Amino acid sequence: MTQAETKAENSAELDDDGLEQPTAAPTAQGETISPARLAELSGKAQALLNNINSVLVGQQQAVRLAVIAFLSGGHVLIEDVPGVGKTLMAKTLAMSVTATFKRVQCTPDLLPSDVCGVSIFEQKEGTFKFIPGPIFTNILLADEINRATPRTQSSLLEAMEENQVTTDGATRKLPDLFFVIATENPIEYHGTFPLPEAQLDRFMLSLSLGYPKFEQEVEILDKTLDVNAFNVKPVLSEAEVVECRAAVHNIFVEPSIKRYIVNIVSSTRKHPQIVLGVSPRGSQLLMRAAQAVAFLDGRNFVRPEDVKALSPFVLGHRVIPKVRDNRVSHADLIERVLEQVPVPV
Repeated sequence: MTQAETKAENSAELDDDGLEQPTAAPTAQGETISPARLAELSGKAQALLNNINSVLVGQQQAVRLAVIAFLSGGHVLIEDVPGVGKTLMAKTLAMSVTATFKRVQCTPDLLPSDVCGVSIFEQKEGTFKFIPGPIFTNILLADEINRATPRTQSSLLEAMEENQVTTDGATRKLPDLFFVIATENPIEYHGTFPLPEAQLDRFMLSLSLGYPKFEQEVEILDKTLDVNAFNVKPVLSEAEVVECRAAVHNIFVEPSIKRYIVNIVSSTRKHPQIVLGVSPRGSQLLMRAAQAVAFLDGRNFVRPEDVKALSPFVLGHRVIPKVRDNRVSHADLIERVLEQVPVPV
C-alpha cells in the first residue's frame, strides 16, 4: 500500500517527493472520490490507452499524450508528414468511446458555415431552420487544418474555448464531451494558411508521430493483411469520460507545484531566445495535463516530474523564438528553459 493510501482521513501527508497530498480527490460536486473509485476510473482510462495502442504501432508516447488531453478536456494538434498515422489515431480514439465522431477535411474553399452549420429557410413553414454542422459532435477530427482559410480556422476558436457556437446571432451549446484533434502537414506550404497564435493557444498539446522503426514498420505491414486489425470495440461510455474528467480536474496540486509551473512559464517570457512567451492559459493547461497524468497513473496528486515531462508538448507551440522555426522543434527551446528552473523538492 502506498503512503497516499494510508493517510488518516481529512489529514494531509507528504509523498515521496516531500509534497503535501490529500487523502482523496474532491469531485465537481464537492464530494470526495475514494481511492477505490479513483483506481477504478484510472483502470478505465488505462483500458482506453491500451485499446489505441493495440492499433497504432510504436506510438505509445503520442497515444498517451492524446489520451491525457482527452481526459483533461483539452484539444490536440498533431503536426507531421502524411501517412504516419495521424488520422488513424483520431479514428481509433473515437471508436474506443461510445460517442459521436465526425471528420472535416479542410480545404481552401471550406466555409465557416460548413463547419458550424447554417440556417435554411423552410418555405412551407415560413421559418428558418438551423442545420447543425459537423462541429456538433463529441469528437471532431479537423484534418489538415492549415489548408482551411483563417476565416474558417477562427470558427473553431469559440467552440474550443467555450464549448459553444454562435451562428446567425444565436449561441448554441456543444456537448459536454467535446474534443478536437487537428492535423497538419508542417512540410507542405503550398495552398496552406499557418495557424494564428490565438488558434494555437487553444490546443492543449502539440505533438508529432514520426516514422516507425524498422521492425515496427514490418509489424504495420502484418496488421495491414488482417482486415480486423484496425477495428476496436468501445471501452468507455460518454458518461464515464465525463466522470473521468471530473476526477482529473480535482486531482490535488500542491502549492509548490503551482509555483513550479508559474516559474517555468515566467521564464519563457524572459528568455533571451524567445520573443513571445507563454500566456496564463498555458499555465492552466499545463496544470490540467499534469493532473491527467497523475490520474492515468492512479495517483491523486501531481508530481514535479509530471510537469517537467509535459512542458515541451504543452508549451512548445505557445512560444515564438527570435528565429522562426518549425513549431514542433520549439520543444527543444522549452527544454532549455526547464534546465534553468529549479525543481521543487
